[in-house]
Amino acid sequence: MHPTEEPAVPTRVIGLISGTSVDGIDAALVEISGTELDLKIELLTGATYPYPAGLREKILAIGAGVAISMPELAEIDDAIAQVFAQAAQNIQIGHQPATIIGSHGQTVYHRPPADRGIGKKTTPDSPLPSTDAINRVSAHFPLGYSLQLGRGELIAHLTGITTVSNFRVADIAIGGHGAPLVPRVDAYLLSHPQEGRCIQNIGGIGNVAYIPPRYGNWLSKIRAWDTGPGNSLLDLAVEHLSAGTKTYDEDGNWAASGTPCHPLVEQWLNQNYFHLPPPKSTGRELFGVTYIHQCLKDAQAYQLNAADILATLTELTAASIVHSYRTFLPEMPQRVLLCGGGSRNLYLKQRLQLLLASIPVSTTDEVGLSADFKEAIAFAVLAYWRHLGIPGNLPTATGAPQEVLLGEIHQGQDSVLSREWESKGRIPNF
Repeated sequence: MHPTEEPAVPTRVIGLISGTSVDGIDAALVEISGTELDLKIELLTGATYPYPAGLREKILAIGAGVAISMPELAEIDDAIAQVFAQAAQNIQIGHQPATIIGSHGQTVYHRPPADRGIGKKTTPDSPLPSTDAINRVSAHFPLGYSLQLGRGELIAHLTGITTVSNFRVADIAIGGHGAPLVPRVDAYLLSHPQEGRCIQNIGGIGNVAYIPPRYGNWLSKIRAWDTGPGNSLLDLAVEHLSAGTKTYDEDGNWAASGTPCHPLVEQWLNQNYFHLPPPKSTGRELFGVTYIHQCLKDAQAYQLNAADILATLTELTAASIVHSYRTFLPEMPQRVLLCGGGSRNLYLKQRLQLLLASIPVSTTDEVGLSADFKEAIAFAVLAYWRHLGIPGNLPTATGAPQEVLLGEIHQGQDSVLSREWESKGRIPNF
């Protein structure tokens, strides 16, 4: 499955992703060379392109469980693909064109696989289940399921650029969670010869990749999972508490003016997900609208004002991350590197640093990898690996029994239709 030779010159790739916060499409134009240990990337440019307001509302409604018809789903799927294609076209302006697009798409539904251990607790050193074991359990428990809208074949058609999409399905099909998928990229771009690191992404959902020092059998010791809510509950609370005038707490300033209610945080940390051993994954299906309504109801007993509620929800994100480390890591890291939108929340970063005491908390910017566009860069790398025949998943992260190639390839070719849509900017009005 591994390549016989690597590209002689850097390959120009676009990475596209919109996360569970549905803030917009993060696009990164990168040059990639090497393969794994010698992997090198150069970020040429990155930008975030907001969704049209009506389309964003539709996506959030689907994520909240609002029923829609199949024709509506098809229309939204096409609209997302067109916005992604436009982002890919825009990010190349002023640069030499890319030859590959890696598009994660927009997740609207994620169902983790049923407990493959049938209730049996595991430790970070527990062996992965065999294929036979997965097959036996799958006869009684469903595989996971994850749906990303914004079909890659349409992006390839509209841009004329070969597009890799549907990255999660191959891992899920063999019993994995299909998430998190970025840790293998993190391993080759952010590992250190002597230092154990946690790479903590804070998007709508938080996820961690623990990367031990790079020696010996280090790759097999990587552990990764979704830690729980990142910005999802905070953003929902801000929108509710501001009567829709705000969608997020800039720099965490509103929360910083309040006081966290620690008994309430301890109550929320009793939620089953926080105590479920990895591999595990989650999404807005759990930490979404229903969950925040319960949180707001719980807060009434403590007579918290708006700032206190936001401070307490921020504390839940920070405390759940640290609880996750202390409970499931083989050892605490020597450094924590933040990325994603939550890495810009200064109050959240401050609370994490306080809870982690002497372990330094910084961002991936400080080690040379953009914190804002790291996820988009990662899907550019995964698309690049797919073309080289290099597996993209880490079984220790997703729970899959083996490494697999990730992503479906859609060949790009110029067409009259793509030129027409580009010239007319044909994106449906929502």
